[in-house]
Amino acid sequence: MGSVKSDHMPNHTSSYNNNPLDPEEFRRQGHMIIDFLADYYRDVETYPVLSQVEPGYLRKLLPESTPKNPEPIETILHDVKKHIVPGLTHWQSPNFFAYFQCTSSIAGFLGEMLSTGFNVVGFSWIASPAATELETIVVDWLGDMLQLPKSFLFSGNGGGVLQGTTCEAVLCTIVAARDQILSKIGRENLIKLVVYTSDQTHSAIQKAAQIAGIHPMNVRAIKTSKSTSYALSPVSLRAQICEDVQAGLVPLFLCATVGTTSTAAIDPLESLCAVAKDYGMWVHVDAAYAGSACICPEFRHFINGVEGANSFSLNAHKWFLTTLDCCCLWVKDPSALIKSLSTNPEYLRNKATDSKQVVDYKDWQITLSRRFRSLKLWFVLRSYGVDNLRSFMRNHVKLAKLFEERVDMDKRFEIVVPKIFAMVCFRILPSALSETVYKNGKLGIVSEELANEANRKLLESINMSGCVFMTHAVVEGVYVIRFAVGATLVEERHVITAWEMVQKHADFMLSTWKVRPLLSVDFKNFVQTVPILL
Repeated sequence: MGSVKSDHMPNHTSSYNNNPLDPEEFRRQGHMIIDFLADYYRDVETYPVLSQVEPGYLRKLLPESTPKNPEPIETILHDVKKHIVPGLTHWQSPNFFAYFQCTSSIAGFLGEMLSTGFNVVGFSWIASPAATELETIVVDWLGDMLQLPKSFLFSGNGGGVLQGTTCEAVLCTIVAARDQILSKIGRENLIKLVVYTSDQTHSAIQKAAQIAGIHPMNVRAIKTSKSTSYALSPVSLRAQICEDVQAGLVPLFLCATVGTTSTAAIDPLESLCAVAKDYGMWVHVDAAYAGSACICPEFRHFINGVEGANSFSLNAHKWFLTTLDCCCLWVKDPSALIKSLSTNPEYLRNKATDSKQVVDYKDWQITLSRRFRSLKLWFVLRSYGVDNLRSFMRNHVKLAKLFEERVDMDKRFEIVVPKIFAMVCFRILPSALSETVYKNGKLGIVSEELANEANRKLLESINMSGCVFMTHAVVEGVYVIRFAVGATLVEERHVITAWEMVQKHADFMLSTWKVRPLLSVDFKNFVQTVPILL
């Protein structure tokens, strides 16, 4: 097949091919990219895991405008290595213990390549039948692995869809729940609808509620506590709902979480669903992080009670070797999504859709266009199989246990919440700081506020070293350091090195901890000495 050539195209360059998809040039450049990435993965742990650049660094390094003439791939890749790589925080580094990881794998990468290569837009069945049908198959495969009730699967009366992220999944379900209830009570009552979460629920729920038109004052983040391991209490939920009903409001939606961001807390699904059922509420289970682990029999009980929910989602890109983005959403009643999200313009009409015998995924999501995401999930499921996927996650849980044991042996630190999956929440104890103060010749009582500041400084110091990257959370006013194990390349040696880095920076911080009396309090008959970190 020929291609159009402009009379104004310069003939002096060999870096431009008139055919943007010339097979041989594609092969040549593709091999270069694969080699580049293979080297990147080989060397990734040698880079500072947290980027060390300053804001605005890249604009100073790159030209102010697009080049007039084409540039060869060799030059572009050189600049990627020189300018782009230093500005990356390396999520695939085995020293990355922050947030929740975004795992990768050869299978996930190759599936993504195929998806990008085919570049189909599977908004309806007829737009690419394989894209739709493979998606219905893989979501049922994964649903079976999780032992989800048949009511969530295409093989039952429900079905699944691959969204981009949890934010999209939650928004779709809130919109479906909203329209269901408003069809009964009238759209003028939108202002009365209430969404319920815990104070540990991801902020995605608040954003989704806002987009869906729920008044911000009607999003209830119910307080949790350490006594319940930061899980949402059914008693507290019912009390809040009763208060809202008495005020003339309408309970709409509950988001329960399996593996919260701050502490990996697990909400009690069965009892929460029972409360929600009494009020006719939609229940969505957000298992973005921990849902993947529930393919392991020893973790499956954490989603017991899911049969009482209306929808369930997890992020395969978090802990399932599938590259970003890939959020799996299952619903019991697909028609609820379709009624809220479908549009049927004449230019999209076709016999397959009119037959009502096919799935048109455009009606299950916010956008019209969609990527062929199921390819990469299919590659992962087939390439590794259930047993290897379970082993992958179990190894991370084991490594997190190793780190937890190290923390537990150092009496200067405490585990703030019990580890369940592969994340450890810990901090330096206020008492460790008090002891340091006392050794310097003064009686020091360190407040929680100052202990928080010490832990913040410790984390900042560790991260700026470039050797390890962790993030934090604040629970009940306590600043905790989160150590999340989940990188594809992580090994025991990386976990041990990370703990040694924590100890090294803690030793230095405590050795430079100075004190001076700032305020005296008589009612307790002691002098409070406020430590200042220099």
